[in-house]
Parts: sequence; C-alpha cells; structure tokens
Amino acid sequence: MVKLVYDVLHRLFRILRRSWTEFSDDPVFAVRSFVRRCLRPLFSALRYIAPWLRSLVFRTPISVVDSEIQPHDQNLEVVATSQCFLKLNLPDTPTSSLEAPSIKWLLETSTDPEVFLAAASLVPRVDWPLDLDVSDTLHQLYDVYTSCLDVQSQIVPSLEEKASACTKALCHLYCGRILQGLPACGFRGQGSADRYVFERMLERTKVDDDALVATAKLFIAKYRPRSWSPSLKFGACSDSGLEWLSHVLPFHFVTGQVDEDVEKLALTVISKLLCCSSSPSPQTIANCTFLACVMVRVQVDKKDIVRFDKSSALPQLAESLWAQFQKVLWASDGGLNSAVRRVWHLDVICRVLNRDLLPPPKMWNLGVCCKIYSRARSSEHNDRDSLAALRKVQHFIFDVSSAYNVYPSDLAWLWQHRILWQGNSHSPEDFNWLVDYLSDVCSNNHEIAGDILVLLSSMRVSCSSATQHTYVEKLIACMSSGMPPRLRHAALRAAHNSREILASIDVVDDADMVLANLSRAILAAVCPQPDATPADDDPDRFLHRDRDLCYLELVFALTRNSHWRTHLQCQIDHTIRMIAVYCELLEPRAFYLAGIFLRMAPEQESATSLCSITEQEWWDMMRNAWCSADATIDDMHCVEFLPILVEGTKKYMSIASESELVRLNYYVGGLIGMLEGQGAPEQREGVAVAAMKELRDQVLEKIESYS
Repeated sequence: MVKLVYDVLHRLFRILRRSWTEFSDDPVFAVRSFVRRCLRPLFSALRYIAPWLRSLVFRTPISVVDSEIQPHDQNLEVVATSQCFLKLNLPDTPTSSLEAPSIKWLLETSTDPEVFLAAASLVPRVDWPLDLDVSDTLHQLYDVYTSCLDVQSQIVPSLEEKASACTKALCHLYCGRILQGLPACGFRGQGSADRYVFERMLERTKVDDDALVATAKLFIAKYRPRSWSPSLKFGACSDSGLEWLSHVLPFHFVTGQVDEDVEKLALTVISKLLCCSSSPSPQTIANCTFLACVMVRVQVDKKDIVRFDKSSALPQLAESLWAQFQKVLWASDGGLNSAVRRVWHLDVICRVLNRDLLPPPKMWNLGVCCKIYSRARSSEHNDRDSLAALRKVQHFIFDVSSAYNVYPSDLAWLWQHRILWQGNSHSPEDFNWLVDYLSDVCSNNHEIAGDILVLLSSMRVSCSSATQHTYVEKLIACMSSGMPPRLRHAALRAAHNSREILASIDVVDDADMVLANLSRAILAAVCPQPDATPADDDPDRFLHRDRDLCYLELVFALTRNSHWRTHLQCQIDHTIRMIAVYCELLEPRAFYLAGIFLRMAPEQESATSLCSITEQEWWDMMRNAWCSADATIDDMHCVEFLPILVEGTKKYMSIASESELVRLNYYVGGLIGMLEGQGAPEQREGVAVAAMKELRDQVLEKIESYS
C-alpha cells in the first residue's frame, strides 16, 4: 500500500512540475491554469487515497465541536451554540470530500515553491471545516512566510507575492482557530502569544493589510500591551479583499470582537459589494446577507460561518435577517445599544433582502420611530444622531416596501405606495408626533418632509383635531409653487387622504383665508406655472393619470361644501382643459369632472370659464360619468351625488344619439341593480335608486321615439 501511494504521488508531482514550466509568467494566469489542469485532478486522486494518507501523513485530527469549545477570552461575548436560531439548510459534505484536506496536505508536504504558492492562494476560496486540525498548516505557512524575510526581517521585494499569499492563507486559517475558541497563543508550537506574531507581521507591511488587521482585531484588543500604542486601521480594500472580508467579518461579531472600525468596515463591505453599479454573484449576496444577520445578532451555527459558499441558503438568510431586523426595532426603547445602532445604520440592508420576500405587516414600527423622535427632541438628549437614525429607519420602510411594486424613483411610486395595517387599532392621535416632525423639517429638509407626507397618506390616516390647524398650514406650505415637485405631489396626496376633514374646514377660525390659500395651493401642486408648457417627461406635465385622479377626487370632495365653492373658482380653467382627454375614456376621472362642474355651476353662473364648456362637452361628461359610476359606489358621497348627475344628464341628453342612449340605459340599469343588490338600502341609496329609475324611464321613452 505504501508503494502504491508513493507511485501515485510521484506521478502527480512529475505532472505538476512539467505543466508549471509551460505556463505564462503572469501569476494570475499561472494560478488559474495550474488549478484547472493540475490541482483538480490531484483533488480527485487524493480523495481516493485520503483514508490511507491520513494514517500515513496526518496527525490525528482534533475534532472540534461546539460542545467542546472553550472561549479564548472570558470577556468575549461568545454566542451560545446550544440554541442556534439560524441553522442553514446547506448540504452536509464530509470533510474527506472537501478540497481543504488536499490543500492542507500540499501545504504541509510540498517542497516545490510554485506548488506551495498555488495551494496557498486557494486557502481562502474553499471550506475549512472546524473538525480539521490545521495546527501544522499554520506552522508551515508561517515558516514559509519568514523565509521571505531578509536579515533585517523585512520582506524581500521579489518575494512579496509569496509572502502575501502566505499572509492571506495564515490569516484565513487563524480566524477559524479563533472561532473555535482555541487559545490565542502557541500556534507556532513555541508557547509564545500569537499577538506578537501578528504585530511583527503588521510592522513589516508597507501598506495597511486588511487581512492582517482583521485577524489581529479578533484577539489583540485584550492582549495588546500599553506600550504598543498605534491603533489598527483598515486600508482601501481591493475587490478580492472585499470578498474575503465579507466571509471573515462575521467571525468578529460572533466572538464579540467588534470595535468602531470593524463596524464601519462591515457596512462599507456590504455597501460596496452590493452597490447598484456592481453585479454581485449569489455567493457574494449570501455572504453579505450572513454578515448583516450576525451584525444584528442573529445567532448562527459556527459550522455555517466557515462555509465559503452559502448561496443555496440565500432565501433562508433573507428571512432570518428580516425577522431579526423587526425584532430589534420592536425591542428598542429609543436607546443606542450596539444592535439597535447597527440596525439604524444598516440602510444597505435593502440591497441584501430578497425582493421576493413579502414584508410582514408588523415591520411598520412607528412606535420605535416615535420614541427616537421624542428622544431627539427632549432637552436631555436633543442629539442629531437620533434624528439621523430616525431618518434611516423611516427611509428603510419606503425602500423595502416599494421593492415589491414600484421604486421610489418611478413617478408612479408616490401615488401607488400603500401600507397595509393589521386591524384598525390606530387613531389619528397616534400620529401627532409625525405632524410635529413635519412642522420641524418642512422648511429646511424637503426630502424628509416628503417622506412624512407619503407615510401619512400611505397609511391612510389623517391628522387629529388637535393638530388640524398646524397640519393644514404645512400642507399649504408644501404645495406652494416654489417647492420641489416631489414635495408638492406628496402634500397633494396627503391632502387627498384628508379630504373629508378639509371638506368640513369651514368651522375653523379665519375659514375664508384658509380656504382661499388652500385652494390656490392645491392648484399650484399640479400646475405651479400655468403659462408654462412642461415636457412630457416633466413631473409637472399637464396630464398625469395618478396625480390627476388624486387632484379630481380632492376637488370633488371639497365641492360638497358650499363654503368651499366660492374659493374653488381658480380650479375651473385647469379642470376644463382635462375634459377633452378624460371624457373620452371609460374611467372615474369623467365622473369626478362631472361632479365638480355640476356642483359649481349654480354658484358660478356668471363665470365666463363655465360658459366656455359646450353642450357637447357637457353631454360627453354626463354619459362617460355613468360608464364609470360603478367604480365609485363604495363611497357614500359619490352615491349622494347620483341624483345631481341624474338631473345633469336629463338636461344635456337631448343631443344624444340612439346608440349613446342605449349604452346609457345599460349603465344606469346596471348601477340600479348593484345598489339594490346590496340589501335594504339606506335613505341616500333609496333616493339615488329612485332618481335613476326615473332617468331610465325617460331614456327608454327617448329610445322608442327614435324607433
């Protein structure tokens, strides 16, 4: 058997030496070619003879399982492994079937420098299970590293590549040693503290080596002597360095070795790897998601931490991250403990979450936002950090929820964004703090003010009576023509959401002044420059279906109040321009246009604008209003308007064609059936049905006259 093993290894090494001399001098190409042509066949051969190799070459492995791990530092917050909240559904591959044992064997036995270099470069790219003893490997890597030093203990320039490969491999394997809870001393077998080894390695590097810094930060905080004063700082990371850090940084959070630099670096790694301009692989996304999980204290299995490729468990990772994100927010009392601080600053979490993951309703933790805001405004704290945190939590709500429909950059997002609540347990008073927050920022931070208004309208809640006056003032200010389009449109949508309150605003003090200012502001929200002709892609373009529906529903609601009608004359010219477009389509906009003009006409008889509406335009509004009326009958105020629509239809149907009357009869009859099918009608439904039946009789009589 020994001879068989010898023959196999001798033949493989001859292949390695012969192939290596044929490769390019380019080290990147050389390693890639070497792996493809030589190491992969070697792995297959070594797996076949692995059982015999272990008995001949390896020491007896030290089996490291969670129950045997002892913390290397009693002060570390080592995560308990008896209860793992997250166990990834990854295939359980036996150690003997992994590449790591083969690479380990090469590192410990090869005398060929090029083979050793290629094997060392592969160390950070494969799984190193916790039950694989790498003590000899660490020792060998360090010995090869020291062979790259001159008599002054500085790295020889021509050997920098070799030293760098050994450094990265040494750091990668040593991080696993720390994760196992093994003592931070003696990996060289001389009983010395490992901190001295890494300190000297750091002193020899010409630039900051992130691999060394990340490894040293795992244990140096406790063991660093006071005389060794320079703090460890991370440098500018390369792409390969970022990939490696995304895999290794979870070790810091699991073992509790996290300082401000590590925390900032983790956010930077996630942000850069998942930035919009990059196309990260599933493996990269999974590593970043796993890192985000441990940052917000998701408990994980150590065996999963060392897995290099976690991409197959990405949906599971996203769910755990989402659940823990909510848990941390719900548990927050407004304080700034480490987990909450990381959640607040983890705005890149939106790039991590699986976009197919449905958002749980409980994520809308406005109670936490309220606590943060109260803390920020209190005389005791009054700190900007809390306001910045509030901003990130609030913006996270928009970013994540919008990922399932449309995006904030899309013009439709502002009008379609919705938040679905569980039950109706929220009262307007619960959101008084948001009105106060709006009052604080509307004049100097238009983006936050717009977010608050979208949030209020998305939740379909309105202001309380105590904040009504302030809220109306801020709506007027935010809809003024000098504000940016997004803020004006957000305020218009918020006003639309509060249209029932605004429709009864005649009871407030200075009603006439408030109504006049609010009416002008509503028009400015959709038409800030009446004489201008915006481009078709301009947010303020003349026709925008979602914006115009919001605007027409709001004005329609306001016309119910006779006090409002005298102040809405400024809306007439703008709404008349919509007739030609929206009265040619079967949609609710024609219904609201008809309602606005029919209610305004009796009180604006002298208005030249209304006189400009032709009889044909009146009739087009009437007939198309009936075509879309069935979409509005869930609104009691629309049902109350039906008798007025009946009278307007009678007035203008004299010019109708027979086909138009037949269609009118069809829609009126269908609407009667829908209202009667709802059961015993209330008084308003009864009045509406009686009026429509009378109209139907007249329509049928007119149809017969055509025959």
